[in-house]
Amino acid sequence: MNALWAGMMLVAVAYGAFHGTIPEVTQAALDSAKEAVSLCAAMLGILSFWMGLMQIGTASGVVDRLTRGVRPTLRWLFPDVPEEHPAMEHIALNCIANVLGLGWASTGEGLKAMEQLKKLETERRSVPPGTASDAMCTFLILNISSLQLIPVNVIAYRSQYGSVNPTVVVGPAIIATAASTAAGVIFCRVMQRSGKP
Repeated sequence: MNALWAGMMLVAVAYGAFHGTIPEVTQAALDSAKEAVSLCAAMLGILSFWMGLMQIGTASGVVDRLTRGVRPTLRWLFPDVPEEHPAMEHIALNCIANVLGLGWASTGEGLKAMEQLKKLETERRSVPPGTASDAMCTFLILNISSLQLIPVNVIAYRSQYGSVNPTVVVGPAIIATAASTAAGVIFCRVMQRSGKP
């Protein structure tokens, strides 16, 4: 990836030098850097706001109730993972954060869930080392498809770039992510029943 980005920058500079537009290339690079910094600042504010809400939800017990609420679905999706295994809590928190549109906030819980699932498979020795288990594959697909009720990142991007109605994407996002999650879950269940890793 580093080579790809470096190659694109070199091609841009070489093209600018060949056509005598180096000042424009330099100005474009400076403008892009400024825009990237302002976008990061905006996203940081939005992320901080939602993370704060998540902390309030955790302290008030709302997140705990949501976690208990999704456990029956998680038991169905992950039949090989014991109900009280630490992986289930991390999976639940990851799914809740994703549903609330907090993709960045869910990353830590997702990594912890994968770590716990790997430990579980190492203890069971049910798959060869270096092979993902059914639970790991299901979790990855569920995480990637990511059902979202509030697409926070997209709303933030639209707001940053001057959209008149940045929240208009909520309905289509719910439909699209529900369809992708349903397709992912169906695929996982079919593959698990067929016995293919």
